[in-house]
Amino acid sequence: MSVLGWLGTGRMGEAMASRLVSAGNDVRVWNRTKSKTDRLAGKGATVVDTIADLGEADIVFIMVARPDDLEAVLTGPDGLLSADKTPSIIVDCSTVSESASAAARLAADERGVGFLASPISGNPHVVAEGEACFVVSGPKDVFDRARPYLEAIAKKAVYVGTAEESRLVKLSHNLYLGMMAQSLVECVVLAEKGGIDRADFLEFLNATVVTSDWVRKRTKDLVAKDWTPTFTTELLRKDFDLGLGRARDLEAPMLVGSLVHQLIQSAIGAGLRDKDFLSLYVQQSQFAGQNGATHA
Repeated sequence: MSVLGWLGTGRMGEAMASRLVSAGNDVRVWNRTKSKTDRLAGKGATVVDTIADLGEADIVFIMVARPDDLEAVLTGPDGLLSADKTPSIIVDCSTVSESASAAARLAADERGVGFLASPISGNPHVVAEGEACFVVSGPKDVFDRARPYLEAIAKKAVYVGTAEESRLVKLSHNLYLGMMAQSLVECVVLAEKGGIDRADFLEFLNATVVTSDWVRKRTKDLVAKDWTPTFTTELLRKDFDLGLGRARDLEAPMLVGSLVHQLIQSAIGAGLRDKDFLSLYVQQSQFAGQNGATHA
């Protein structure tokens, strides 16, 4: 059995690494804030002191927030690829740009390390339920070696190409997610302003063919106006910045996406930066002159 490393144990990283530990794997973990590894240690993971210690693992998974974070943990002075010993495979599960991914792949290639771009769809609750999904690109033989571990975390790992193709797939996915969320809150607020109870509208919607698992899973939060973050408004803006930048490169018009981008920016300016992105409801409710919209 391979020794696995996990770099980055925030909300998503912890949930993902927990599934590998629960499957009986030998998992070694590192996080910049060491206390965020405590729950994984309690489940049986081994906490290491430095990123370089993860070089002893066969496969290292990375889950960080931004492209500059990925660069720092890979090629920075104390990064994984700067260590004397490196793993055989690096699986980056972060959502970053194609250019950042290509730079990471080149650095890995120079050290003889296989690199997979493997962003994941799902929030920590979805991951914990085994319902998340990976989209993966990189050398096919490297994917085949890592696949059993990917499928221990998620219900499916979809292979889409040999280079950075998975990055565009994930960014397109997150653009759709943001547009879907904005569409949902607009329709909920419209029904509410016409005197319909929010819960009743969503109960009806969830019984129709136009709903989705995501809407069903988030209905409770929307009814309760619970904006505890699964994925923050700020992180959604980051993905819209990246996705719309790529759309511009490809000369692909994104009319609705561009408008939602500005609505996300407005929500951050209104104080919703660190709230769950479903808090777009707060802003929409205020636009409609609704009473009782809250940041709480």
